[in-house]
Amino acid sequence: MPSAYDLSGAPRNAARTRLSEKNTIIGTDELYLVQQDGSLPTTLAAGSAPGESGVSVLRTRFRDGVHFSARPRQHLIWFQLSKMRIECRRAGRKLTQEVSTGSLAICPAGIDCAADAEESGDAILVAVDPGQLALATAEDSAPEAQLTERLSGYDNALLELARSLAVESADDYPNGPLFWNAAASAFIGRLADRHTSGHESQIRGRLGKRVLERLRDYIMAHLDEPIEVAALADLAGRSRYHFSRVFSRSVGISPHRYVVHLRLQRALELIRDGRSSLAEIAAQTGFADQSHLSRWVRRVHGVPLTQFVR
Repeated sequence: MPSAYDLSGAPRNAARTRLSEKNTIIGTDELYLVQQDGSLPTTLAAGSAPGESGVSVLRTRFRDGVHFSARPRQHLIWFQLSKMRIECRRAGRKLTQEVSTGSLAICPAGIDCAADAEESGDAILVAVDPGQLALATAEDSAPEAQLTERLSGYDNALLELARSLAVESADDYPNGPLFWNAAASAFIGRLADRHTSGHESQIRGRLGKRVLERLRDYIMAHLDEPIEVAALADLAGRSRYHFSRVFSRSVGISPHRYVVHLRLQRALELIRDGRSSLAEIAAQTGFADQSHLSRWVRRVHGVPLTQFVR
């Protein structure tokens, strides 16, 4: 078995150092990428812009052969950029096929996946934080939706978003974190819309659609007030401890982070509207003050608050 590599193409030990310095990729401890001769493929682009987009990208070039295997903590979406004959394996399923430029394969987090080929070729691999996808499906009122595993398929719109992310990464994010985060959000939205499957009945251990809608309505109605987890748990009919676990499993983030997420969304809407001062907006959306709002904007979006001000 080859040694493990991260999506930047570095050996595992070196990858850990690089991750902490550059935020290259996350959730890739069980990923293997090598060429036919056992050497590393050429990395053409790798990384993620500042902020909490939940999306990282790798564009790589293999010479004379491809070996890829993983049991990732992230969702992995593989785009083949050259025609080749490739053997794909996912959770015990196997398919050998001739793939054309633009074909995709989807490996949900936690599923064993692998691919082998004896030809040279380029590929883009996009890693998506499962929490960010869960948040996107919950906001689309489909909290039971799960990413669909697939060995092959096509989605030109998703491919173009992946290409855009790879170009940004290769050029050191010339359009800035906001452009990256918008493209990453569009990528996750497309995945949620076109590549998830819903369930007619509520999954055990998750909150249902109606409960999540009730919680969101309550938070939005009390956005400028302190919001306690205990109050949300009461609305959901759960104990506080059990509610926090089930909520995080359903939405992908903790109740506290979800409240901050909604506060920040509303604050940015008001900033773009331009009719209130930053201090007033912070108060209206439940932040302690303008400085508190500014810190969250930089943390989530990777840019200073002033970039949103007209």
